[in-house]
Amino acid sequence: MIKTEVEKRLAETLSLKQDDARDLLNVILDEITLALSRQQRVALVGFGSFEVKAHKERQGRNPQTGEPITIPASNGVHFRPGKALKDKVAE
Repeated sequence: MIKTEVEKRLAETLSLKQDDARDLLNVILDEITLALSRQQRVALVGFGSFEVKAHKERQGRNPQTGEPITIPASNGVHFRPGKALKDKVAE
């Protein structure tokens, strides 16, 4: 399912115009993104939680040349599914 399909389902389920559903979804995604950029954890009960995890600098290899390279430290988003989501997917 892609974003436009989610927008369409929102519009149908909530009896909204497609543009209003798009705006609603964008606001939700923007708020999640903003919270994560502030290093805040986002928990959606029953669905799961998102949090930022720091990755340390490490050594790697260039796959084309085999030469060692240093992979810089970075932050990544980690998602942990909630129990309801795990149970639904396991059906």
